[in-house]
Amino acid sequence: MGTQLTVVVPALNEERRLPTTLTGLTAALACYAPASEIVVVDNGSTDRTAHVVAAHSGGPVPVRLMQCAERGKGAAVRAGILASDSAFVGFCDADLATGVDALAGVLVQLGAGVNVVVGSRAHPGSTVCARHSAVRLAGAWAFRRAVRELVPGIGDTQCGFKFFDRATAHALFQPLRTVGFAFDVELLARAQRAGLVVSELPVQWTDVPGSSFDAVRDGYRSFLALLEIRAILAAESAPSPSVLPAFGAVEATQSA
Repeated sequence: MGTQLTVVVPALNEERRLPTTLTGLTAALACYAPASEIVVVDNGSTDRTAHVVAAHSGGPVPVRLMQCAERGKGAAVRAGILASDSAFVGFCDADLATGVDALAGVLVQLGAGVNVVVGSRAHPGSTVCARHSAVRLAGAWAFRRAVRELVPGIGDTQCGFKFFDRATAHALFQPLRTVGFAFDVELLARAQRAGLVVSELPVQWTDVPGSSFDAVRDGYRSFLALLEIRAILAAESAPSPSVLPAFGAVEATQSA
């Protein structure tokens, strides 16, 4: 039997948080072994991240390491997703802030035909324990408001817990161009534009210290990325110049 579920974990200098995450994921996926796997995508770590992965590679759930030279969380997740040939594939953060109990619900929904299952801290059934600074909380609020036009109806675009059927995953990640933290927005905007079924799933989410996300530096970059995503999608939606009518034809039509 082939692999049915791949969980991708992007990692940049995660030697401290990754051991707990791999232990938790392995325990959660044990009931699906050997039809499941964990793929850690090393995004240029300079610590012992690779050694941590090697230490967990001999358990009931295969754990393997990939390298992604292009820096950025979006680039790392994209590399891991596109390397998978499992029936279902998704990703979670290296801190495993989202409780692994949500995986059962993910598989139920994907099996029922949902294309994209999104872990959502905004879901009324979610339990959230956050210890963010006032600056990060304010930035998150502003970011959610800013993405409403791009991704209407989705309460939480940034929870690092999203899963897909294989065809959907490859269709969404192949054209993905956002390599940083805001890649989820482009991903979900593409899913909505394609008319795919997207479902938000309640989660238990706990803030885990040690994130590499900087509220000022990466927050600023994420807001800039929204402008780039808007431009990317608008350009893809615009008709090709080769099929535009000549100026005289447009003028004649307007004058008729």
